[in-house]
Amino acid sequence: MPEPSPQLPQTQEPCRLLRSKWMFIEAEPDPTVPRSDSGICWCVHTQNCLGPDGQVVTPGACTSGRACYEPL
Repeated sequence: MPEPSPQLPQTQEPCRLLRSKWMFIEAEPDPTVPRSDSGICWCVHTQNCLGPDGQVVTPGACTSGRACYEPL
């Protein structure tokens, strides 16, 4: 996959292959309760905390600037 052109706007949507425990909690959000999250994420491709490009997987890092990014 080619690198995106620097003049193109970067999307802030996280990669569709990003996973975290909080994604699997089936409960209505309660604004009075702080989100309890381990912060640990993984990639569907690698099944660990590093993406196919060898970089750390996080919601903030897994955006359109990475070669392995897949939009929602």
